[in-house]
Amino acid sequence: MQTTIDHKLFSESCYKMIGALQGQNGIGTLREKTVHSVLKYYYAPDSSYHEVKIGPYVADICVDGEIFEVQTRNFNKMRAKLDYFLQEHDVTIIYPVAHTKWLSWLDMETGECTPKRKSPKTGTYYQIIPELYKIKMFIGNPKLHFIISLIDVEETRYLNGWSRDKKRGSSRMDGKPVDIYDEVRIDSFSDYMIFLPDTLPERFTSKDLSKAAKIPQGSAATLLNVLLETKIIDRIGKIGNSYLYQKNRQTQ
Repeated sequence: MQTTIDHKLFSESCYKMIGALQGQNGIGTLREKTVHSVLKYYYAPDSSYHEVKIGPYVADICVDGEIFEVQTRNFNKMRAKLDYFLQEHDVTIIYPVAHTKWLSWLDMETGECTPKRKSPKTGTYYQIIPELYKIKMFIGNPKLHFIISLIDVEETRYLNGWSRDKKRGSSRMDGKPVDIYDEVRIDSFSDYMIFLPDTLPERFTSKDLSKAAKIPQGSAATLLNVLLETKIIDRIGKIGNSYLYQKNRQTQ
């Protein structure tokens, strides 16, 4: 099982899996399936560990009894599988985040494609927040772990949106990973502390977390709701209409 950042291996994974998928389906069908296949090969290059049947389900990767599931979105669809797997196995969910993205635009009328340009937006590990909420009922299980894989991607979009420049509301034609930037591993409850910036006051609200982490206040409130399941924070009261929290000193 891959345990350190290896740019060469990631490049090999992209070359092998993207080439195979293009041969099967054509470039226009790449998307989540591409990222899924690349990450599966990257974290477990030995294909004998892939697609292992465990009870009524099939695990993406199983190495020495430990299960790894690559999930690009919709964690709620994993609930039944997690409920079964976690009875006897440690499970790590590998979640990809587009850290740096290069965009190209395809004009559907002329067939012309613009040169790729770097998107001004940068992905962060906080993007996993809404997905964590979907499986909140499992977060308190010490057998559940996460790898947030921050990857660089190239994406081509159709100029078919509703705005004047046809970019807003556009649909994606193709997206492929090109490199791995970093990863965040959550193996124990204390690892969830990464979501709580050092600049937080001793007692804080969702508004304080929103400001410190530079995320919307709604996302901060959802994150705090999830973190309560790990016991790394305590809800200690209210200030006005806002709940008040503090870090659990026993987990620091």
